[in-house]
Formats: sequence, structure tokens, C-alpha cells
Amino acid sequence: METLRHVVVFIHLIGFALLFGAWAVEAYTRRFGVTPLQHIGLTIAAVAGLALAAPWGISYELNYAKIGTKLVILLIIGALLGIGQGRQRKTGSVPPAVFWLIGILTAVNAAIAVIWR
Repeated sequence: METLRHVVVFIHLIGFALLFGAWAVEAYTRRFGVTPLQHIGLTIAAVAGLALAAPWGISYELNYAKIGTKLVILLIIGALLGIGQGRQRKTGSVPPAVFWLIGILTAVNAAIAVIWR
């Protein structure tokens, strides 16, 4: 069971890598846009994160404050992606504040996962 949990953690990390990597490519090329790959990464990270929040035969107590904080940040990132995509369709560009917040909050969410024990 622990091996399966590690596989789900790996999939969760892949989701965040897709989200942050697609954002970093947009920042590096100075396009500052929202891509479908960011939405895919967010979806993978969210589904795997929810699977990790289920208490499946583990011998330790889950940190629900950490899980809740990460979920709220993930929902904010999703909202920002939606806002950015809508603005991108309408005006052709994403507001800089929205674009940079997506990257910052993605990094913060990953940092919470690693640092908060």
C-alpha cells in the first residue's frame, strides 16, 4: 500500500512540474500567457492531491491544516488560470499580475509540500 502511495506522490509531483514548467516556458519566452498544458498540470496535481488526502492505511496522522492550505492555494491557482485564459481570449494577453501570481503560488504550494511537516 505504501508503494502505491509513493506512486501517487510521484504523479502529484509530475502535475506540479507540468504546471510550473509550462509557466516557466511562458515566462522565459516572454509570451506571458496561459496554456492548455498548465490546465492539464493543475488537473493532475489536484486529482493526485485529493487521492493523497485520503487516509489509506497509513500509520501516521494526516496534517489536515496543510492539506487545506494546499487545496485553497490550488483553487486560487485554478481561478487565476481561468481568469487569465478569459482575458487572453478577449484581449490577446494575460494581465501581468495574474501571470506572475500563477507562478508564485505554484512555487509556494510546492514549498508548503516540502517544508511544512
